[in-house]
Formats: sequence, structure tokens, C-alpha cells
Amino acid sequence: MIKLISFAVGLCACIQVQAQQIPNWQNQDLQKDSLFGISTDKAYTLLQGRKATPVIVAVIDAGVDTLHEDLKSVLWLNAKKKKGDNGTYGWSFIGSAKGNVHYDNLELTRQVRQGDTTLKKELARQLAEAQQTYQGMRNFEAILNSVTKKIGKENPGLADFKAFQPDGPGETQVTGTLIKILSEKDDFATFKQEQIDKGIEHYKALAEYQLNIAYDPRSIVGDDYLDSKQHNYGSADNNGPDPTHGTHVSGIIAAVRHNGIGLDGIADQVKVMNIRAVPDGDERDKDIANAIRYAADHGAKVINMSFGKSYSSDKKAVDEAMKYALKKDVLLVQAAGNDNHNIDSLNNFPNRKVVAGAWIVVGASGLRDDKELKAPFSNYGKTAVDVFAPGVQIYSSIPGSKYAYFDGTSMACPVVAGLAALIREYYPKLKATEVKDIILKTVVKRDSLTNYCLTGGVVNAYQALLLAATYTHRS
Repeated sequence: MIKLISFAVGLCACIQVQAQQIPNWQNQDLQKDSLFGISTDKAYTLLQGRKATPVIVAVIDAGVDTLHEDLKSVLWLNAKKKKGDNGTYGWSFIGSAKGNVHYDNLELTRQVRQGDTTLKKELARQLAEAQQTYQGMRNFEAILNSVTKKIGKENPGLADFKAFQPDGPGETQVTGTLIKILSEKDDFATFKQEQIDKGIEHYKALAEYQLNIAYDPRSIVGDDYLDSKQHNYGSADNNGPDPTHGTHVSGIIAAVRHNGIGLDGIADQVKVMNIRAVPDGDERDKDIANAIRYAADHGAKVINMSFGKSYSSDKKAVDEAMKYALKKDVLLVQAAGNDNHNIDSLNNFPNRKVVAGAWIVVGASGLRDDKELKAPFSNYGKTAVDVFAPGVQIYSSIPGSKYAYFDGTSMACPVVAGLAALIREYYPKLKATEVKDIILKTVVKRDSLTNYCLTGGVVNAYQALLLAATYTHRS
């Protein structure tokens, strides 16, 4: 499941002030810039005079805006057409001529619908919580709208809320919350959009679609869903109803560098393969397995997987697809998840149990070299997570040739996928396992991460390219 966390995750007590917003900080250098980026710009000084070999990076996600100004020139165009494919930028496994799946259930909901009675109580608990939070946020919004109407401004500032005389406990609570928020960031409109509007949208989707056992959109796809060996289904329409997440991920990897707009992607000679398999809800194992196979069969050398879930209905199908890709020398890069869980001991799918090879799991780190370097939302695990990478307030592309800041391991994952692609561009003879080895061996270690991941550090492009140059299989 895609989970952006740049909005509130509960009632007003859970609303938090966003971290500092600095474009391209993930590319900066700790020593030079005092920001814990991965030294991308410094790394390019090692590549002067070297020739790059273009690398295909598959982004398995919710879709990508193929017209985005900072991405359209770096998109992969399918030369191996299949039935229904008119030479587009990839494939969708969650659509058909009937349309596209936008919302889908959580895997928990699907398993209960399929007869797993042991999960009924957990589904009921999560649904009740989602409904309560949704209603609570709607109540907060209603009071906030009343307060702003009384203030008489569409975009009131800190002084306006301080001067306002609340009537009753509801207005007192809302006014106090806004004073706290705007004391740190005096931008009411951004707060309203990012934390209230998106929070309401998120919990509405949970209550009405993701946790609703009566909702099942699979008929849109038209496949035999229970046949995990079925590969030929889907649609060439791989933008999807909402390609925000996939567009943001793709920009981090490959947005055109030094063109004066947007951001600079990590890798400079990448073609982004757009594979749509992740709805607003939990991805289905059959679709993920087929997306991985599609990427491997069409020449991807790196696969970005900024998704995950707590339950799996067909882990075997996904595992077999992973093994298939690994045999084809593909490097898999996966987001660790955004629940602040130790995934050494809690389920997070897909996972590497019974699958070994060139597979990197990524946690999210913050801007500063301090005890809070681990992002507070990031999952972790001494064995299940390999490395950390920038994933807090990452500025990247969104649909309509626009840009936005998002938080999440979904943002950290493409930082590492971009780094892997950069290494493979300039050292094309390196195997996927060697690239993984290089990335893990060259992290910048910190005591604050020692117990949170295998390497205890944040990836670093400069150090990785220095080590890549010493490998015997270099070009």
C-alpha cells in the first residue's frame, strides 16, 4: 500500500508541523552543506570524462504523469509491443478497456471477504478507528471553517488566530491548534490542504473503500483473479486516475538534471519504465508478481518498489517473480514502510524470507546529523532493513508539471534506486549483487542508526562510486 505521511494521521492532537523544506537536499553533501544528503552532486565530479550506458529503472507504482515537464524526456518507450499496447511507456495490471482501478481494499479486507474468520475482529477494529478518525477530522474541519468565516479571511495568519475570541471548547481547541501550527509555519492554506483536506481524503478512502468488505473493484480488470499464473491481462493506460505518487518517485530517480526547473534526479542516463500495479489501497500479489516479471522481461536493471502491506494472500507468486528477476540480474529496491515498526518481528510484504540476492530494503532518514536522523515514521529492522536514505520533505514532481514535498520511505526508496542506476550507468559490467554490495559497504555510519538497520548508515553516492571504480569487473 502506498502511504504518504505528509498529512495528519489523526485528530488535531496528532497534527504535526512539517520539517524544514529545502529543494534537492537529498543530493547535498553533509560536510559541505550540513545536510545529510547522499553527496550526489559531489559524486558526479568522479564521473567527468566517463561515458554512461543508459539504464532502465522500472517504477512499479500507481502510474506516472507522462507529460510532466521534468520527466517526459526520460521515460522508457516500449518497443516490445503486446496485444493492446500501442508503444506506450509500460503497462497497467489494474485496468482494462472497462477503465482503471483507483481504490481497492486492504489485503486484510480481501482475506476476510474470502472467508478468513480469524481476521474479522481486526478488520472491525481498524474500520471503527478509521470511521471515528474520519468523523473527528470532519468535525475539526467544520469548526475551523466556522472560525475562519468569523475571522473574515480565507487565508488567516497567526495574528488573526491570536486575536480571535473563541466561543466554546470546540473553537478553543481549534484556535489553539492553529496558533501552535502557525507559530512554526505561518501558512494556513498549506496547512489546510496538506493536513486537513488530505487527512480527510485518506480516512474517507479507508472507511469507504479500503476497509469496506462490500467494495470490490476487481471486475474492472476482467482477469481470473484466483489464477496467479495468468500473465496476459491489463491495459496500456498506465497513467491511472491519480499518478501523484509514481510521478513523485520517478522524479527523485530521474528528473532531468541541471535544466533550471523542478529538481535534479539522482541518475542522469535513466529511462523510467512505468508499470501500474498499486491502487489506492493494498496492491494485489498477482499484479505485483506480473509487474516484476514485466520489468525483468523488458530490460529493467533496477526495480523501484515503493509499496508494502501487512498481509499477503499469495506470497509464493511474488517470491517466484522476485527469483525470476534476480536471475536476470535485476536489482530490487524496496521501501521499508511508514508505521515505525520493527519489521524484523512484524510482517511487511513483500519480504526476503525464502528469497535471497540483490534486494535492498530502505528506511527513511532526515535532514540533520542528530539523534533523530531516523525519520520518526520509518519502519526499521536490524536484519530486515539494509540502509537508510533521505525520505523527509523530499521535493519532487507531481502531475501537471508541478512539484511538492512528501515524506515517506516511498521517497527514500527511489533515492537508492537512483543511486543503483547511477552505478550501473557508469559501471555496466557490475552485477546486481555487486552493486548492492557497493551500496551497503559505503554507507555513512551513525550510532543513531546502529540498531535500526543492517549497515547502521545512510547511503552515499560519492563513496559508492569510489568503491565501484575499484571492482575488478568495472568497464
